[in-house]
Amino acid sequence: LKGSAERLDVIQAEMAAMLMSVPNLPHDSVPVGEDEAANVEIRRWGNPRSFDFPVKDHVDLGAPLGLDFETGAKLSGSRFTFLRGPAARLHRALAQFMLDVQTTEHGYTECYTPYIVNREILEGTGQLPKFREDMFWVLRGGDEEHPEQYLISTSEISLTNTVREQVLAESALPIKLTAGSAGRDTRGMIRQHQFDKVEMVQVVHPEKSYAALEEMVGHAEAILRKLELPYRVVALSTGDLGFGSTKTYDLEVWLPAQNTYREISSCSNCEAFQARRMQARFKNAQGKNELVHTLNGSGLAVGRTLVAVLENCQRSDGSIAVPAALRPYLAGTEVLRA
Repeated sequence: LKGSAERLDVIQAEMAAMLMSVPNLPHDSVPVGEDEAANVEIRRWGNPRSFDFPVKDHVDLGAPLGLDFETGAKLSGSRFTFLRGPAARLHRALAQFMLDVQTTEHGYTECYTPYIVNREILEGTGQLPKFREDMFWVLRGGDEEHPEQYLISTSEISLTNTVREQVLAESALPIKLTAGSAGRDTRGMIRQHQFDKVEMVQVVHPEKSYAALEEMVGHAEAILRKLELPYRVVALSTGDLGFGSTKTYDLEVWLPAQNTYREISSCSNCEAFQARRMQARFKNAQGKNELVHTLNGSGLAVGRTLVAVLENCQRSDGSIAVPAALRPYLAGTEVLRA
């Protein structure tokens, strides 16, 4: 009997490992296709600006304002940026503005989370084991006897895991959390090893998760509209969905120097995929435990928003007209100059 129990433990462990490698299933409304070419544009807002002078990209605009890629590379290697002066102030202002909008207008609770988490936390949100080779992991003092720990790629990981192994009251739903986060993700700040964003997480009743997804997209759109940045909303196809998502919308902002739209936010419904891994449940009206649904989205990626502001708000002399919504966060500054 003891031998049978041990074999059962081995089989169950193997089954669990296999299940951890199985992605979520797409929702019926998701466009079918092999890759991003099959993504479907849902809507656009704003008209790209017409310039009567040669357009500069954010690298050339940002250099006089303190966007310093050379120092970033010297300190940390390629795809790191060092900000100083006006560029650093603009970055801070954007993050504070986004957090204020999400907390005061959209009902999120602001959080500050650890940047280092244990292995099982990343398993709960689906980053492990599939993406282990893409993660930065740490050892305490080089001692390999300590549990595996990793740098988070987004505060979605820590925010979502706050309901890990809990049974919530149905009346506690929805839970809406937001945090500024540092993560790891071409010329300039479009793709960086380290970047900041304001993350939105919702934990909701299963019957309300798709309404919550539409709401979350609206919360991200609100930031772009307040900053008067043209954008479009795109529904990702089955071949472009993330590992844990059942349905995802990307928000893409217009970048005039590239003459194209680039992703600035991604909002996803994971249904019960993460909740099952975390054993995050609520007690339903019948008194039975049921898995919650979890959603996450960027509201927004701060670095890419900085890029969009620089390029869309540039003036002929290389200075930057500060969007009206952002001026209170820059002591009333209307124009950023070197």
